[in-house]
Amino acid sequence: MRTYEDLPAELVTERLRLRRWVPSDAEQFRGLWFERDPRVPAARRIDAEGRPTVEDVRNWLRDNPLTADPGLGLLAIELRDTGEFIGYCGLTVGQGSFDEPEIAYELAQRAHGHGYATEAARVVLEAAIRTGRRRLWATVREWNTPSFRVLEKLGFHRSDRIDEDVEHGNSIWMTRVLDPR
Repeated sequence: MRTYEDLPAELVTERLRLRRWVPSDAEQFRGLWFERDPRVPAARRIDAEGRPTVEDVRNWLRDNPLTADPGLGLLAIELRDTGEFIGYCGLTVGQGSFDEPEIAYELAQRAHGHGYATEAARVVLEAAIRTGRRRLWATVREWNTPSFRVLEKLGFHRSDRIDEDVEHGNSIWMTRVLDPR
């Protein structure tokens, strides 16, 4: 396994602060699960029994801080001027690999349409370059037009890879070669 620099514990933009998770983020993070499109697989939504509960998410954040792997991590996003939690963004193995991870982001619906996803993903992309990685991936359901727009603004392009899924929509693999600075 190659050695990479760590993704910083905090990234700051003009309007956003991306930071490590804290247990008090559990309720807001769980709220993202409620807002997910019904086409998202059931395992990534709140189930009929109300799982995961806020306590489940709090324990998960405590035991699995989403920033444990060198050079990887999902960071909570908050608005700099109010401290309001609006989502997350970062690098994860996901469907990629440790050497070529996925960039991932999700915002609360109230934060859609303000350019926050692009702003957060841009600063994570810049940090990914500094980790020493050479390529990033992103998987996007074919129906998720806003995510395609974000990735295209950041220089991602469609690869030839598509994971077919009739029930939830195909996953399109987007990629970006990173230019080391």
